[in-house]
Formats: sequence, structure tokens, C-alpha cells
Amino acid sequence: QVQLVESGGGLVQAGGSLRLSCVASGRPFSIPVMGWFRQAPGKEREFVAVIDWSGGSTNYADSVKGRFTISRDNAKNTAYLQMNSLKPEDTAVYYCAAARGYALGRGPTDMDYWGKGTSVTVSS
Repeated sequence: QVQLVESGGGLVQAGGSLRLSCVASGRPFSIPVMGWFRQAPGKEREFVAVIDWSGGSTNYADSVKGRFTISRDNAKNTAYLQMNSLKPEDTAVYYCAAARGYALGRGPTDMDYWGKGTSVTVSS
């Protein structure tokens, strides 16, 4: 079973930056797709970004496009989410996710494994 552990969340001022990390372990096979989702209190979990196995293909939610960058380092079994120009609306618990398939799905049901989340709070 694949385990995902996020880190890097915290409290930042609007306009600031954070980099989230997601370390995968215990995986029985390589994970073609990794991604990030977020969930604010009272809201549904929403797609943020996904990346394929090579790092050559990415997909972003419109709300974060141009501000967030997803990347991965397969040698370290780690995915990253660089978040710049943060806004208060970015406040949420951010979840790392992974899929066994190769499609860059944008829905939570497209993912097979989930981390426990890391909290990001952006103050104005």
C-alpha cells in the first residue's frame, strides 16, 4: 500500500509563498500520477494540480494557474507544490494524492491514495 505524507504547510501572509512536499513510501509499484487537492472548511475537496510520471505533463486548476507549480522528484519519491502569490482564498488543508493509472484526472475519485493533509492558512 502506498503511503503519502505531506509537509510544508503553515501560516503565511497574502502574497507570500510556501512549498509543500509529499513523500511517498511503501509503494508496491511506481505511481504514474501524483497530484494535489485542497479542502476548505465547509467545502468539497477540489482539484489543484496533477503531474505525470515524467514530470512532462501537468494540469492546474484555473484558480491557481500561474501561481502554483507542481513538480516531482522520482529519485526522492517526492512531489512538490510551489505556491506563490498566495491569497486568502487559498486557505485550506492541502492533500497529496496519487493514482495508479496514467490519466491526469481532476476529480478526487480519480486518485487511489491520499495523504492526511497539511494545513495552509493565508492571512490578509
